[in-house]
Amino acid sequence: MTAGRPGRFITVDGPGGVGKSKTVAALVQTLAHRGEQVHATTEPSRSTLGRFIRENADDYSGAALACLVVADRHYHLAHEVVPRLESGITVVSVRYLASTLVVQALDGVPQQYLLNLNAGIRLPDLAVILNADPHNIAARIAARGATHRFNRAPDFPARESALYAEVVVILRDIGVPVLVVDTSTAPAGVIAEQIAAYAPARLGSVARDLESTRTQGAPPS
Repeated sequence: MTAGRPGRFITVDGPGGVGKSKTVAALVQTLAHRGEQVHATTEPSRSTLGRFIRENADDYSGAALACLVVADRHYHLAHEVVPRLESGITVVSVRYLASTLVVQALDGVPQQYLLNLNAGIRLPDLAVILNADPHNIAARIAARGATHRFNRAPDFPARESALYAEVVVILRDIGVPVLVVDTSTAPAGVIAEQIAAYAPARLGSVARDLESTRTQGAPPS
């Protein structure tokens, strides 16, 4: 890629235990083999605030945690994501807006409040939603061990999986291209090839944001 030609912003979200990290690692390798410069990142970010969120997610909840997550997102965009995109580097993030609309909603925060809180963020060129049968997800979580309070509840995988299906509609309503992939049986490498084939062919992202999308007459449902 050449300088001045923006890179693509791809986000990968889905329930805990669905295989996001493995898929992103495989996707980065796939895109790199095709000649792209690729940077993998995650949310919460690796910044001081991001580490604080990871270490204290059991102690903060509701709107307080949602505000921390979005504050970290703005920092993440400004200091890690956008500079690389502007340098022509493709950025692939484990978790982004979709995760907020699901996890914080399950934590009692209204989705419209979350959309308002995220006004002004850069929207992805492609949002990938990984999902699987809730029983498979629960088995994976049990095998690896619960990592935070959100996936310790027995009914959480089913609730989370169902809400991701709803969020797909919200993302499409605000103009985000969405690819939904079932990870129940397909290995990460196959999923990565599917994402790479579906990702926008053009190298470049319109600097869209949530607020401008709304003003163009595509309000979230």
